[in-house]
Amino acid sequence: MSTTNFVEELRWRGMLHDIMPETEELLNKKMVTGYIGFDPTADSLGVGNLVQVMTLLHFQRAGHKPMALVGGATGMVGDPSGKSAERNLLDEATLQHNLAGQRAQLERFLNFDCGANSATIVNNYDWFKNFSFLEFIRDVGKHLTVNYMLSKDSVKNRLENGMSFTEFSYQLVQGYDFYYLWKNSGVQLQMGGSDQWGNIVTGSELIRRKDGGNAYALTTQLIKKADGTKFGKTESGNIWLDASKTSTYQFYQFWLNASDEDAEKFIKIFTLLNRIEIEAIVAQHATAPHLRHLQKTLAKDITTRVHGEVALANAIEASEILFKGDELGLRNLAINDFVSVFEGTPQHSFEIDKLSAELNIIDFLVDTQLFQSKGEARKMVQAGGVSINKTKVDDVEQLVTKEYFIHNKYIVVQKGKKNYYLVTVE
Repeated sequence: MSTTNFVEELRWRGMLHDIMPETEELLNKKMVTGYIGFDPTADSLGVGNLVQVMTLLHFQRAGHKPMALVGGATGMVGDPSGKSAERNLLDEATLQHNLAGQRAQLERFLNFDCGANSATIVNNYDWFKNFSFLEFIRDVGKHLTVNYMLSKDSVKNRLENGMSFTEFSYQLVQGYDFYYLWKNSGVQLQMGGSDQWGNIVTGSELIRRKDGGNAYALTTQLIKKADGTKFGKTESGNIWLDASKTSTYQFYQFWLNASDEDAEKFIKIFTLLNRIEIEAIVAQHATAPHLRHLQKTLAKDITTRVHGEVALANAIEASEILFKGDELGLRNLAINDFVSVFEGTPQHSFEIDKLSAELNIIDFLVDTQLFQSKGEARKMVQAGGVSINKTKVDDVEQLVTKEYFIHNKYIVVQKGKKNYYLVTVE
């Protein structure tokens, strides 16, 4: 048994939200098997899921046995917690595809071959697939009253606009997961985000009422950004762990662009750096905030863990070229890295037959819809606010030719210091 206090680790990292009485004492006394459920509505986890992944990782490092439950069955029902409307249900083929993708990602974080406290993954479809409706309401439903179920926030918050019986029954299904794992795998603890508290304690209550057993609950904070916007999302959508959905460059930039306040919070939650190391990084950052040492350390750590060192090096190289490099560096980027860098950049198309020796920069900027009028474009160029392929445009009469093309089809336009646009020549 490790000497690390798992609950105290969550506390100082700002992750702990609720904990059932006697849970900490249990965890300090012996190795405990605990689980967290993951929603299989996509074939990749997002950065929002990383809080729970890191919780399981800290749990294992403290000497306990972590279990990830992927909800093949609950994915067919739909969790109403934190939702304003019922979501679409998934067919079995889609669920199996999603489960395979998530499992591969979980295996990057957790150790599945370390003896007694090796991590395991289970799918609740395995014990629900042959469970008939009549058996379920007889063996599970009778133990919990409707009044008890109605008292949960996940239900109360939806009653005004209505919710289906399918969603209403979700807490029974998740509760039975806890009971099944307690009964068959010795699981004593369920963990999750704070919005899952009601569902988790339904499970511990079912265990108590059905078999007179004891089970425990722990939840973590829901992460919010300092500016009030939702963590894990950008203007272009979710930030995924799968590089085919969110490029390594975009993933790296997501963490690198965190505010100082958010980065100081995130480095505690999403890295394994200890308290002394983090305090030293925060202190170093405070002496020269413009160097963004805090954000760089955070971005490097989590990008390496998710995508590996080679992908991180490519993301950093691309980042340096984009923000500090010149046209030569931009042209020297391999085509795949070039496309990755500008994947989240606004895209504009330009018909090659419009290109002629007479096309000047102002016409080009308007034709590609980067500016609404020639007057606006001319004013920005004269102010030194437009660059083509990292080279500043200083003449409103400058001509655009085929020599501008990168990889024979791209032109990078920059407005101001941070606004990049990718023009694809068709």
